[in-house]
Amino acid sequence: MLSVDARNSLELATQEYHKQIDVAGPYLEARGISRETALTYRLGYVHEPMVGHEQYAGRLSIPYITPTGVVDIRFRALSDDGGPKYLSRPGATGHMFGVNAFTYPSEIIAIAEGEIDCMILNQVGIPAVGLPGANGWRTWYARAFPDYRSVIVLCDGDGPGKEMGKQIAQQLDTTTVIFMPDGMDVNEVYLLEGADGLRKRVGL
Repeated sequence: MLSVDARNSLELATQEYHKQIDVAGPYLEARGISRETALTYRLGYVHEPMVGHEQYAGRLSIPYITPTGVVDIRFRALSDDGGPKYLSRPGATGHMFGVNAFTYPSEIIAIAEGEIDCMILNQVGIPAVGLPGANGWRTWYARAFPDYRSVIVLCDGDGPGKEMGKQIAQQLDTTTVIFMPDGMDVNEVYLLEGADGLRKRVGL
């Protein structure tokens, strides 16, 4: 459990990095992330790192926001320069991303592989939470889904994505697993087919 000081530190970092989000504007535009979505999820850019965050300089900050505040931040590279795509804080424990979606009045919810995929789904009107990668599912997450008529799992079109879908389907009997085309993820399908194409794949 996070201490009060840790929560305050995460909130402060989120506020500071969010002030610089316009620096990441071209990247967000290229990914199809609207300004409204960027503001909703309080995305940021690490221009002047806080103490201990020096290794995250030049990265997109993605806070994990819950009804009680920020519980984590992950940092994504803005280019594929050979370094790690994502960096997590040392000692950080896994969380679901976008859990405020549980407060939306809906009989369906989607589970996405990744924060950006989650944001895109919500942007097109599909309530969704996200996992920090294909290996991000935890068995106790199943407790959050019993009241949904349908849980739609959108998996990347690769081996790890298929394993993720299989793992979740074994725990949730209301699951529909939908695979993206080979080598693609939700964000790439959205950029290629638009909101209507993505919603059609989900059956909406």
